[in-house]
Amino acid sequence: MRSTPHLPEAIGAAFAFQAKACRDLASPFTASVCEALAQSLDENSAFGRRIWSWGARAKADALALRAAGALHFLARSGEAPRLAAAYPPNAFDAAALASEIARAIETHDDFLAGFLDRPPQTNEAGRSSVILGGALIVAAVTGLPLETFEIGASAGLNLHFDRYAYDLRGGAFGARSAALRLSCDWRGAAPALDAALRIVARGGCDVDPLDPGDAEHRARLLAYVWPDQAERLARMEKALALAAAHRERVERADAGDWLAARLSTPPARSVARFVYHTVVWQYLPLATKRCAMAALEAAGASATRETPLALLQMEADGDTRSAALTLTLWPGGESFALGRADFHGRWAEWSGAGPHRPLSLPL
Repeated sequence: MRSTPHLPEAIGAAFAFQAKACRDLASPFTASVCEALAQSLDENSAFGRRIWSWGARAKADALALRAAGALHFLARSGEAPRLAAAYPPNAFDAAALASEIARAIETHDDFLAGFLDRPPQTNEAGRSSVILGGALIVAAVTGLPLETFEIGASAGLNLHFDRYAYDLRGGAFGARSAALRLSCDWRGAAPALDAALRIVARGGCDVDPLDPGDAEHRARLLAYVWPDQAERLARMEKALALAAAHRERVERADAGDWLAARLSTPPARSVARFVYHTVVWQYLPLATKRCAMAALEAAGASATRETPLALLQMEADGDTRSAALTLTLWPGGESFALGRADFHGRWAEWSGAGPHRPLSLPL
């Protein structure tokens, strides 16, 4: 890998954006990987040629994360011990990292190029703290059990948000015996942690679902966790084990088609349907987004006090440090800006804008 001119503008901008985002989210090592690739990639390898030719969708397709994930997968695989030695928990050496990345591309070019085919899977269980907050609001204001629907569910780790235990500033939730305990620095107002939360059915879809019981799929998910964030890696291992132990599996489906099919089925009476998605909307094609929104609006139009519908969104809005949180409730379709949260669930800033008492929902 020789010194070359700068990457094409859109590609270079995508790597620079991702490097900044990684630093903002406390992963200087992954930022350094992105920068090393941007500074030295050329078209003398299949890996480099694919990246150079990606085009204007480099940022939207999370190309930098694909490339960093490919190298992390390789480092964890045992097939590139010298690359692994340049990765955490070993001491950081920028020159050694750049040298071993170059060696890895030369030695494992076909594997790294092929890894770019599939989009990143960042099934971050830490986001369940936000999902819990939204679900508790819906349970409190409707007084009903929930049927949950997650789009972009990956391996389904966040299908199990009610099965985790939580340490939140000002309170705790969940059983002491829970297999996974999550900590979130919860700021501002908080939903009622004593609300009766009961999930009567749960499901999720993804265009490329992963199986938490499959070793290769687990390895792929772990590769997308940033190498210098040991706590997230340990959390992912526990969440994968819990998901594998339960019967629910994510369905392979387009999010729009899946929601249209699920929400067109007559709802059960005295059950609230709770749809949610976290850091997935930006990756969906426009046609999928339109289909999903049409399905939600149609279901919302027929929602009643006995068959309410809720939508929780935790999505990027241009801020590289945090995601925007929005809750919409039907009947009525009123939306509440709940606040913001760290992309990996380290903290949540809850605005208190959501409803705090049972709604007088029309029949």
